[in-house]
Amino acid sequence: MDSQGLIQKPRRLWNRDFLLLWQGQLVSQVGQRAFGLAMIFYIKEATGSASLMGLMMMLSTLPGVLLGPMGGTFADNFSRKRIIVYGDLINGFFVISLATLMFFVSASTGLIITWLFIVAAAGAIIFAFFTPAVYAAVPDLVPVNRLDAANSMNQFAVFVSLFIGQGLGGLLYSVTGAAALFLINGCTYLFASGTEAFVKIPQVIPEKAKKGSEAFKTFISDTNEGLRYVWNQKGMRVLFLAAALLYLFIAPMAILLPFYVEDYLKLNAAWYGYLLMALGAGSVIGYVIAGAANVRGKRQSWLTIISLLLAAAAMGIVGFVTVPFMVMGVIFIIGLMAGIFIVKTTTVLQLAATSEIRGRVFGLLGTLTSGLAPLGMGIGGVIADLANKNIPAIYSTCGALVFILSIGIACSKEARTFLAIDVTHKVPS
Repeated sequence: MDSQGLIQKPRRLWNRDFLLLWQGQLVSQVGQRAFGLAMIFYIKEATGSASLMGLMMMLSTLPGVLLGPMGGTFADNFSRKRIIVYGDLINGFFVISLATLMFFVSASTGLIITWLFIVAAAGAIIFAFFTPAVYAAVPDLVPVNRLDAANSMNQFAVFVSLFIGQGLGGLLYSVTGAAALFLINGCTYLFASGTEAFVKIPQVIPEKAKKGSEAFKTFISDTNEGLRYVWNQKGMRVLFLAAALLYLFIAPMAILLPFYVEDYLKLNAAWYGYLLMALGAGSVIGYVIAGAANVRGKRQSWLTIISLLLAAAAMGIVGFVTVPFMVMGVIFIIGLMAGIFIVKTTTVLQLAATSEIRGRVFGLLGTLTSGLAPLGMGIGGVIADLANKNIPAIYSTCGALVFILSIGIACSKEARTFLAIDVTHKVPS
């Protein structure tokens, strides 16, 4: 920071602090993905209970939905660096304690599952505070004109962590078992925490966060301030609604993909993996394009809107395509366009929100998207059963709804103006 307390921007994208934060996120996310995989397989093998598995998945997502706005308030009022470092550190100790329990009292299945529930719930609570802190910190670690590239690299890290954490995690689980894999996962968290401790995150912490009197009232007031901030900016409000509904409409397509592959396309389970690979490859290229297309103003606005329109169109027609390799191509386009949309909207929100309130913005966004995605999956499953697994009709309906949503954004002057934010952190009038 300079002498006036203003945050000074670095001159290079791959500076020391961003690199340390980026690699720490990559390592800890690999651990997180592997933990989720090991958790599901352990419960299946130990109990065979789908109900327990569903309850565990709920515990892994519900705290993030409920606590997102509060987590964002913490990220604005307290040290983001400490939230990130201690978040990975505490996660590491929790997961290592689970591995230790499994090594020494492996016969006590009930005790292990009880502690597994506690560890999963604790991890979800931690990430409700951890994630807004990361998103709020990134714009202060890179040059403004390289923020697209930074978000592109962060999304790429998510993709790599998914590939390594679930792919390599599945292999390690079959070789080492749950206990050893949990131990490895815990060590990844500790490693990430240790490296993140050297990151310097510039942040102006408000004085009120340091006072003990009426701390709870102040905290609730700050949380409400974040909600009002989003609501009072119509362009941001429209974008939030679009992101939430996008997750709601895409979720049924994701949950029904195995039925689409086996029952509609009449292909084996390997093709499910191929389609996911096509989606992932498209997403990565989308991240790269969005990161390289360092555009602002009207060009940025229309790039974001057109990417959503094309993704919606591809979603609408995929259910009617029966040639396997053509399906892969359409799925690739969905991933490509979605990748561009995700990076660009993330950048817009980071530029629109000042550092002092950015955590609350992303905390609320996480609550909306995390909450509606499981709801969409549940609704999609029910509709699929009622419609006798009519996949083309469900897919085309979801695609049409996203397309209508895209048209609504394109026709909204406030949304277009908001998406055209420039590098001076101001929304054009």
